[in-house]
Amino acid sequence: MRSFPAVRISSSMSSPPRSLCVIRLSAIGDCCHALPVVQAIRSAWPETRITWIIGQVEHSLLEGLAGVDFLVLDKRSGSRGMRELRKKLKARRFDLVLQMQDSLRASRVALMTGCRRRVGFDRRRARDFQWLFTTERIAHRPRQHVMEALFGFAEHLGIERPAAPRWDFPLSAEDLQAAAEMAPDRPFCVMSPLSSQRRGAFRNWPAERYASVARHVVDQLGGEVLLTGSGSPMERDYAAVIAAHPGVTDLNGRTTLKQLAALIGLARLVVCPDSGPAHIGAALGTRVVGLYAGSNPDRSGPWGNREYTVNRYPQAVRMSLDKGVDEVRFGRRLHAAEAMNEIAVGSVIEMVERAWVQP
Repeated sequence: MRSFPAVRISSSMSSPPRSLCVIRLSAIGDCCHALPVVQAIRSAWPETRITWIIGQVEHSLLEGLAGVDFLVLDKRSGSRGMRELRKKLKARRFDLVLQMQDSLRASRVALMTGCRRRVGFDRRRARDFQWLFTTERIAHRPRQHVMEALFGFAEHLGIERPAAPRWDFPLSAEDLQAAAEMAPDRPFCVMSPLSSQRRGAFRNWPAERYASVARHVVDQLGGEVLLTGSGSPMERDYAAVIAAHPGVTDLNGRTTLKQLAALIGLARLVVCPDSGPAHIGAALGTRVVGLYAGSNPDRSGPWGNREYTVNRYPQAVRMSLDKGVDEVRFGRRLHAAEAMNEIAVGSVIEMVERAWVQP
């Protein structure tokens, strides 16, 4: 597993705070990146009360995390959700707020805490004018992975990075048992073909190409494929294509996020785009065949698990913008769905085969 470079920064606090608030509302993958940072802070400051303000879906994965209180924001309910959160915050007092999400909604939440010490990203990386809502900013470091950037918050507080990140998803015995009952007897692959649809389709690979990879796993590698997702209309459309082949089981809408994590932990590998399952797989040490063209895996690839990444981001940048990767802003997303067409079926099958045969 990939380790962090040694970093030591002198503490900016004379003593640990009594209470600390982390704001990372979404998405699943980004909350997976934030989790090791929260774990590092908790280990360094065991007496500090940590509250994490988080979205509903993301909370369903992290609920029960030891040493952390959660305040859940129902983002889908709009202003009503914000009013409910404001009521909950009235009973809380924080010495420090870590604004690990640079969005206007997250900045508004930070102001609602009433805390005077609010730490955010440096101005060059902060989006949505976050610097207007913060009183301190982490040090700027260019071209960092998302998790490395989030560890900048711990460094700002004088907390050393651990030698390797620690996730410790709070999976119950019931979650593990449910996953074991869904898992086939022979080796299997979890295939989670769609990224968050609220972000558009720019990370989604065509269903027919996933179907070709699934057939290869079943017919050539002797494995099975478990198709996962939330059960949305688009995911059902994908499932109609991919799960038509024997040996592919459609589990869309049939797992909780914790059960999905437990299944990924049992799988030989995961095939997916830049999405939550890629980062859950990385956290659990499961091999991830990540499909990247619309986003840069140097910024958002599966942490410490890049050996099997299919990276066509440079080709997609050239196709879409007629520029090289070094000529565009680091981490720039390509919102053209055609970018994912740069990924050939043969390239994915090659990575699947390599990952499949590893002990």
